[in-house]
Amino acid sequence: MKPFTPDELFGNWATLLLPIDARDDIDFAALADEIDAIIAAGVNGVYSNGTAGEFHTQSEDEFDRVSALLAERCEAAGLPFQIGASHMSAQISRERLRRAKALRPVAFQVILPDWFPLSDDEAIAFLKTMAVEADPIGLVLYNPPHAKRVLAPEQIAMLADRVPALIGVKVAAGDPSWFARLGGTLRRISVFTPGHQLGTHLPLGSRGAYSNVACLSPAKAQAWYDTLRSDPSAGQQAQAQLQHFFQRYITPYITEQRYANAAVDKLLAAIGGWAPLTTRMRWPYRSIPAEDAVRLRAIARTELPDFIDADPAATSTAYAGRGGRRGMLDPREDA
Repeated sequence: MKPFTPDELFGNWATLLLPIDARDDIDFAALADEIDAIIAAGVNGVYSNGTAGEFHTQSEDEFDRVSALLAERCEAAGLPFQIGASHMSAQISRERLRRAKALRPVAFQVILPDWFPLSDDEAIAFLKTMAVEADPIGLVLYNPPHAKRVLAPEQIAMLADRVPALIGVKVAAGDPSWFARLGGTLRRISVFTPGHQLGTHLPLGSRGAYSNVACLSPAKAQAWYDTLRSDPSAGQQAQAQLQHFFQRYITPYITEQRYANAAVDKLLAAIGGWAPLTTRMRWPYRSIPAEDAVRLRAIARTELPDFIDADPAATSTAYAGRGGRRGMLDPREDA
C-alpha cells in the first residue's frame, strides 16, 4: 500500500489480538478469521503487534507469519494496515522492520527500546535509524503509560522536529493543557489517544484511536467514531455510558487484580463475541476467567446498547465458540 502521510492517518483503528490455543501456540486459523471480521466491520484501519497482539511473546517466525497474514488479507480487501515492529531490543525491532518492509504497510509502529530508559539523544538516534530503514514508510511512536519512559508533550515535539519520518504517536494524552503544550506539532503529526476517551480528546486535537473500544466491537467502535464526527453531543452521551461501564467493571481488573492490559483487551473481545477469541493469554501472563466474559456480556447488553449487539449470535461477524465462523457478511451490506 501507499505510505500514509500524517493527514491520512486518522480514525478508528482496530488492534489485532493474538488467539492462543491450549498448547500456548498461536491459532493462525482463528487469527485469519479475526482479520476477516475486522475487515467486514468497516474500520478505518487495523494494526498488528501492539500490546494486545502480545508482540513481546512472539518468536521471529511467529512475527513474520502474523505480519504476512495481515498484509495478505488487508491488501486483498483494500484496508489500510500498520505493522508493529516493536520489541524491547532495538536490534530485534530493527530486524523486524527490515523483514516486514516488503509487506508495504501504510506505517510502522515502534516503541522506544525498553530495558533501560533512553536519553533524548538515544531516542533520536533510535528513531532516525528506524526511519532510514523504513523509508519511504513513516513511523508511529507507541508510548503507553507503562513504558519505561513516558514522554511529555515537549519531548514528543522535540522528536517530531528531529525525525521528520515520525508521522504519528499513540499516547495516553490528558487535559487541554497537554494538547496545548504540543503547540504546532499537533498540526504536523497525527496524535492517537485511548479509545474510551476519544469523545474527550477529539475536540482537543486527537486524530483518532488505536482503539480498546474496537476490542469490544470493531463495527460499533467505528460507528461511534463516525457519530463523534457528525453528532458530537450524541457521541458524548455514548462515551458517558462507556466510561461508566469501564470504571465499574473493566478497570478494576488492572488496578485491583493486576491483570496485564492485553488480558483486559481479550476480555473485551470475548464480551463482544465478534471473533473466535478467548480470554487466554500467553504464558506466563494470567488469563481472566472465561466465565467473567459471559457474566459481563449480559451486563453490557443492558448498559452499553451503543457498543454491543443485543445478541452477538445475530451479528454478521459473530462466531459460535471456536467451531468456526458463520455468516461472514459485510455488515454494510446487511443494513
